[in-house]
Amino acid sequence: MKSATKKLSTEIAETLTGKIEAVSAGSKQIKKSIEKAAAKLAKKVAKFEKENLKKKAKEAKNANKKVKDKKEGKKSKAQKAEKVAALVAAASSKTSVATPAKPTVGKEASAPKAAAPKVAPAKPVAVPKAETPAPASENA
Repeated sequence: MKSATKKLSTEIAETLTGKIEAVSAGSKQIKKSIEKAAAKLAKKVAKFEKENLKKKAKEAKNANKKVKDKKEGKKSKAQKAEKVAALVAAASSKTSVATPAKPTVGKEASAPKAAAPKVAPAKPVAVPKAETPAPASENA
């Protein structure tokens, strides 16, 4: 019985050893795959953080640009007001040019328009065609 027990215990020990080695080998593979996944995740996190920093920098730049534009807008309004004042002053200092009046012809032009009688539009009248006179060379 001792040999049977010894043989059985040896088989059990070998089986357990094989299984332990398989598990440890499997765990090594699992460990490697976990390390790969962690490396990929670390790269993605680094990329995400880099993009976040770029985005924040861009937003800050745009905010500064908006503030700068608002300040320039206020300056430009003041400058526009100064330009308008300068143009008005320049225009008022120049001699004014009289606007030309419509030319008048005869008494009819000087008569008020309200006094002019309204004439209904005439209907077209058919005019008979007149014969053209013969050239002078034929009659002579």
